[in-house]
Parts: sequence; structure tokens; C-alpha cells
Amino acid sequence: MQVAKRWSWVAVGVLLVGVWAACSDHDTKPTSAPKTQPTAADPRPTPAVTTTKPWYDDYDPARFAPEVRGYAKQAGINPQLLMAILYNEDYKPHDPKFERQWAEVDSDPAFGIANMHKPAFDETKRGRDFAKRKWEELPDNPALAIEAAAWHLHDLAERLPSKRAALYTKDELLALGYNAGGGNMRIFARGRKAGSQAQSYLDRLHSNWAKSAEALKS
Repeated sequence: MQVAKRWSWVAVGVLLVGVWAACSDHDTKPTSAPKTQPTAADPRPTPAVTTTKPWYDDYDPARFAPEVRGYAKQAGINPQLLMAILYNEDYKPHDPKFERQWAEVDSDPAFGIANMHKPAFDETKRGRDFAKRKWEELPDNPALAIEAAAWHLHDLAERLPSKRAALYTKDELLALGYNAGGGNMRIFARGRKAGSQAQSYLDRLHSNWAKSAEALKS
């Protein structure tokens, strides 16, 4: 009994030593240093993105006041008249793509911010600085459209009779000529009252007159 007890104590001792060794190995095992997390580089400032809207978005003829003043002076016409005509002609969108699509269904299309028809443009450009330009360029080129309109008004003025009735002023007659053609303009100049369509154009000109003067100040 005592021998067996002694061996049992020896076994317990051995077991305790083994447990101690295992714990000792676990406690003294060197731990690896924590890995250093890479620091993110400071983000560079994102440059601001600026977008410039095309001129035909939210179109206002006043945007082209410098061109109106310049070409009206060259052509010897009233810049307020030219600006008022641009306001009269802004009734439809002037997106170049839209104008070209519209021309596919319109039997007599007009191009550009001054809504000029091809025969009028081709006649007006003869002998002028823009003689080599094409009517098809007008939707993309507001300056060319203004230049052509200015000289077209100049040519209409040349066709006015020297003696005119007092029914309309010179500027009113030129506006009527721009809308209804030079032949009708001469008839109106002799005292014939404009029809409903021509009169409607003239009424819009009157409503745009003060606004045009203000636009030219920009």
C-alpha cells in the first residue's frame, strides 16, 4: 500500500512538472512585434471640374451684344434694330442639331440665330468679307449669322424708295422687309398697311425694342 502510494505521488509530481513546463513554455514564448499598418498617403486635392454650357443653352441675344454693335456699325444700320430682330427670331431653339433636324421636315428652313433663309444669305454674301462662307455654317456660328443679318438689313435699306409714306419708320420698314421680303417692304413703304402676319412681327419688334436697348449696354 505504501509503495503504491509513493508511486502515485511520484506520478502526480511528474504530471505537475509537465504542466508547469507547458505553462512555462507558453508564457516565455517571445511574441512577435505587432505589424505596422501602412499609413495612407495624404490624398491630393481633386481639381474642380468646370463645365461651360454651350451658347445655345438658355440662349439670350444679349450675349452677343458686342457682335451686334460691331456688325451694325460696319453695315451702317441701327444696332437696336438688329438686336430687336434677334429677339424676334429667338422663338425656336437654336441648338445646331435641332435646326438641322428641323430642316429635314421644313420645306423652307432658316438657319442661325437670325433665322436666315438660304437665298437671302447667298445674295447677301456676294462681294462681302464672308463671301466664301456657306449657309450651312449658320447654326454653329452666331457671329456669322449676325454679320449676315446686318448686311441683309443694309441691302434692304438700299432698296427703300426715296419717297416714303409716313405710315412706318425706316427701322419698322426694314424689320418688315426682313420678315416679309424686300418686295413687300417697298409696298409698305408706299403706304400699304401690313397684313396680320407682318403686323404681328412688327408688334413683337415693338415689345422687344426697350429690351434690345438695354441688352446693347452689356
